[in-house]
Amino acid sequence: RELADQVAQELRRLARFADNIKILTLCGGTTMRPQRDSLAHGAHVVVGTPGRIMDHLERGSLRLDGLGTLVLDEADRMLDMGFHDDIAYVAKQCPPQRQTLLFSATYPPGIERLASQFLRAPKAVKLREQHEDSTIRQRFYEIKHEARLAAVGVLLRHYRPETTLAFCNTKQRCRELVDVLRAEGFEALTLNGDMDQRERDQVLIQFANRSCSVLVATDVAARGLDIANLAAVINVDVTPDPEVHIHRIGRTGRGDAEGLALNLASLDEMGSVGKIEQLQGRESRWYPLADLTPTGSGPLVPPMATIQIIGGRKEKIRAGDVLGALTGDMGYTREQIGKINVNDFSTYVAVDRAIATQAVQRLNSGRVKGKAVKARLVTD
Repeated sequence: RELADQVAQELRRLARFADNIKILTLCGGTTMRPQRDSLAHGAHVVVGTPGRIMDHLERGSLRLDGLGTLVLDEADRMLDMGFHDDIAYVAKQCPPQRQTLLFSATYPPGIERLASQFLRAPKAVKLREQHEDSTIRQRFYEIKHEARLAAVGVLLRHYRPETTLAFCNTKQRCRELVDVLRAEGFEALTLNGDMDQRERDQVLIQFANRSCSVLVATDVAARGLDIANLAAVINVDVTPDPEVHIHRIGRTGRGDAEGLALNLASLDEMGSVGKIEQLQGRESRWYPLADLTPTGSGPLVPPMATIQIIGGRKEKIRAGDVLGALTGDMGYTREQIGKINVNDFSTYVAVDRAIATQAVQRLNSGRVKGKAVKARLVTD
């Protein structure tokens, strides 16, 4: 779902240079009626997840007889999640004369079969995996299994990264880690597959706008996330798949930025560490956890807080309207306002943490675009 939203947002940015391009997102976790209403007026591009696209096809609200291009993105992940039959169903609804593009991070036998089933004489374009992580400072710490969760707090207090993505192998471990970190005073949130779309959106918005300093996720929940300027990745559990390890740590240190990858490993995970070393072509660098001391007076507090305003695109609210209200009659400076996300029915604005409570009061007593609004502080 997150990937579908990212693709749609990127397409909308590209579509600014053409006239009247309509792009729709069809994902689960939200009601179908608004999607049906939008489809009734037609669309140039539809981005969606297999299950929800199938729902619309079966109900007749989506027709593909005029389709020109079919794109199968994250094909390996869709196969892993058992979507082969769904993909086949969707492809059969498409006209035979079309362009088909298939994207996959890996190329297992299932992808080859999928390509032969839906593509005709395809041209293969392979990007060599980049295992050079010279901009990423990677460190390993041996820990006892029962000390794993407490060790994350030790790492955070010592390195003090502004933003951290922590990977666990299970949803249960994610929940346990967030509870431990919150008890220690960290602003931590979890991302898992049990959340509905609204909850997931709120978590991602808070992390991206620097209202939350630690995001804890499984590999499945974090698939497709595009997080700019991520300071650190912590592998709370070592993944048994070395390719997954490369994808995890590759989220930090992008471009010319320096990244930090911290790995916790118990004795029973050393076999998985060996696979990572083999793939990377070098031995891991180990450091004693006991040598790490706090480098500050407490947990690093995020600089921003997130306010939710009830009302979004459907009420014709734009980011400029919210910024204008806050920096106009409400008296705040541009520097005190952060990222503004306008969704269909809600708007989220990041503000300096010091003014957050007061800003909510002023929004509730003031006006945005000439209208009274309701606002609240998003606390988790």
